[in-house]
Amino acid sequence: MCRPMPFLLLGFLISPLVQETATAKSPNVMFILADDMGFSDLGCYGGEIQTPRLDELAANGLRFTQFYNTARCWPTRAALMTGYYAQQVHRDRLPGLGGGGQARRQNWARLLPDFLKPHGYRNYHSGKWHIDGPVLATGFDRSLDMRNQGNFFTAKNNHIDDKPIRDLGDESDYYATTAVADHAVDCLTDHQKQFSDQPFFHYVAFISPHFPLHAKQTDIDRYRDAYLGGWDKMRDQRFVRQSNLNLNASLSKLEPNVGPPYHFPKAFEILGPGEINRPIPWMELTDEQKRFQATKMAIHAAMVDRMDREIGRIIDQLKAMGEFENTLIFFASDNGASAEIMVRHGGHDPAATPGSAPTYLCLGPGFSSACNTPFRRHKTWVHEGGIATPLVVHWPSGIQAKGELRSTPAHMIDIAPTILELTGIEKPDDWNGEPIPRAPGKSLVPALSEDVTIERSHLWWLHEGNRAIRVGDWKLVAAKDEPWELFDLSKDRSETNNLAAELPGKVTELESLWNQQVSEIRELAGQTPELAK
Repeated sequence: MCRPMPFLLLGFLISPLVQETATAKSPNVMFILADDMGFSDLGCYGGEIQTPRLDELAANGLRFTQFYNTARCWPTRAALMTGYYAQQVHRDRLPGLGGGGQARRQNWARLLPDFLKPHGYRNYHSGKWHIDGPVLATGFDRSLDMRNQGNFFTAKNNHIDDKPIRDLGDESDYYATTAVADHAVDCLTDHQKQFSDQPFFHYVAFISPHFPLHAKQTDIDRYRDAYLGGWDKMRDQRFVRQSNLNLNASLSKLEPNVGPPYHFPKAFEILGPGEINRPIPWMELTDEQKRFQATKMAIHAAMVDRMDREIGRIIDQLKAMGEFENTLIFFASDNGASAEIMVRHGGHDPAATPGSAPTYLCLGPGFSSACNTPFRRHKTWVHEGGIATPLVVHWPSGIQAKGELRSTPAHMIDIAPTILELTGIEKPDDWNGEPIPRAPGKSLVPALSEDVTIERSHLWWLHEGNRAIRVGDWKLVAAKDEPWELFDLSKDRSETNNLAAELPGKVTELESLWNQQVSEIRELAGQTPELAK
């Protein structure tokens, strides 16, 4: 059975995390998720992009330095909302077993709102969904489901409360990132009018800065010439700022032989000679390529900038409601910056203004490498560049620390148990008579009050053949069809010194544990037939 824990008692148990001024009202919770945003894109993680509202949250809260996602959008969202590895709940594939973006979770794999709702929480969703099934069936009370992820300038094909939007109205000033914030603000405004005596959970999932690179021209203009110095210079400058922020790591080298994870040769015919699919030294690019690449990065920056501005509007609404102090806010990204290059949806018009609706541009591996500074690789890989995300946590009524760093390794699977503990809610043992298996996620509550390491046996990854496991500071990692690499992350977070040849025994040990986890997940995930064909 779910057993609520009085909030004052909870505050006593985790003191000094919860300040003495905390009230009996349970905290509101807001989780804000970016899409394809690099580790260093925020100012508070070393970036030059203007993100003052998120930087302010970091300055008055916490930044985690070793927080992880799953390397891809839909597995991360499943892990975030369930506390399980995506493969455990059929939301990513296993060798010899189905599961993936079109598969269905088991009935017991409930999302977080299902556990919050019986305890008085109102639940809101604004933005990208990419989880199986309709939104409201998972415990949400309201939803904007941004199904159109190929054009930021129209609401066509999007859903409100699981029903298609029929009347698009005047879309001359429509922009998806702003629309997400509009819906979030509307939910909060309505909550204040009708449900002010209840706490809320709000999941705000921006599509930004996922491709296609679409942004308003006024936002692009702020960054138009900012990146003509190239990705080499950008990485160096970000690394210096990270060092000044005590985000300590070595700077990995660019990998000029590593391009996009998928090859679409026809895309390059459409995109023209300005496109390039390798992060070669900037000085080797033609002038046309430099301008084309710098423009793409300017649009990416504009998208992140606009997202920060819209987050600011949501924060302002929380303040106007008098709920900002008692709202626990998380911010993270679903995976690292993307090296993908493709043209799909409405296609790409080379004659149109870059960043406008008729264009379809992707960041590509050069500036993706810079956005993931100081790490290697990109989205889909499970090297640090693909799986490391900023995590900003802010809660004035509950977190006394201001501007501090937290170094414990942690993962999206830890968010659900953290929220449940802080709201005083215990997961039930079963769902409609069906036992709920033990989830691997760990509560991060101890790390919110001090920089302690959350004890666990390991963290594990698998996506499209890319695989990894982390035990303490040891990480075993391999790209698809490539041999294992071994790194001591306490000395080499950027994965530059492969120790596999020197320590074959450690490789064997960690590989055995990785395979054991696969076997355990296969046993759990294979219990029901609800898998993708």
